[in-house]
Amino acid sequence: MKYMETRQTILVVDDTQFNRELLSEILGDRYRILEAANGAEALTLLEERGKGIALVLLDIVLPELDGFGVLEEMNKRGWIESIPVIMISSESGEDFVDRAYSYGVIDFIGRPFDTSIVRRRAANTIMLYARQHRLEEMVSEEIEKRERSNQLMISLLGQIVEFRNGESGPHIEHIRHITKLLLRQWNLRHDNAFTEEDISRISVASAVHDIGKMTTPEEILNKPGRLTEEEYRIMKDHAAAGGDMIKKLMERYQDPLLETAYEICRWHHERFDGRGYPDGLKGDEIPVCAQVVSIADVYDALTSERCYKKAFDHQTAMEMIAEGKCGVFNEVLLDCLREIGEELKRMLESGY
Repeated sequence: MKYMETRQTILVVDDTQFNRELLSEILGDRYRILEAANGAEALTLLEERGKGIALVLLDIVLPELDGFGVLEEMNKRGWIESIPVIMISSESGEDFVDRAYSYGVIDFIGRPFDTSIVRRRAANTIMLYARQHRLEEMVSEEIEKRERSNQLMISLLGQIVEFRNGESGPHIEHIRHITKLLLRQWNLRHDNAFTEEDISRISVASAVHDIGKMTTPEEILNKPGRLTEEEYRIMKDHAAAGGDMIKKLMERYQDPLLETAYEICRWHHERFDGRGYPDGLKGDEIPVCAQVVSIADVYDALTSERCYKKAFDHQTAMEMIAEGKCGVFNEVLLDCLREIGEELKRMLESGY
């Protein structure tokens, strides 16, 4: 009974009952067999069982939805990456076989079936995918472990800056969350220009956007009144100083996170019209990651209380940004901000 419970599942898709019974007889002593008589039934079982299916043996000539239609749906839904498919057919023309392989089919078994070949190819394919899945899991676990470590250290650095700067405790989490929302909205307009890994890396790096303020005198950082011209000049130096800090690390370590952190630290005060600092970059010269963190930083600064100001409400902050009172931003990015406006308002009202 224990053996039965641990057997892997093979889905046999063939409109001929005799073929299904024959394959069940060949493989049934080693695997649990599911059967589908047409393409629609196959998709239903795949949707229900997902990765619980270790292998699909798929005929091409099927009623309702043929084998190529099944393969097309498996590709659209991303199943073909995790569920291997072996074609079973008496058709062996070169164009036919090439088309099957182009859809991601792993192997091809012709009819009439040879018991030894069917068993060996099924076993090899299942074993290959099991190893591949394990490797993917190991890589994923290592990446997650590294990301957690990076997030911890970067959050710690960011919290130190906040503590010294007298800003609200949740500021870093606010920036990170708004950055994620803006990047995902940007993706809707730019055909998924950023992967989820990109979004995670940028939002993590956003935590150190003001690390250069470690070099700014505390009396300037926490001055309750308006800064003098000289004090403002000193304050502005934090962007270049932050970039320099990250650049020194980049000389020792090669990591995309550091490259992103550098762009954000140095250029999150640049403005789309070229009137920002420290380098006066204009338009698309400014990396999108820095532009996104910039507008997230401005929104959170406006809606948070500081030693030199009271917090503005959501609507006032949105109007000030849209009217250019806080610098000039990318119009597409402003649209993205407006489109997530209701969610920002809910977050603000709930205290994040």
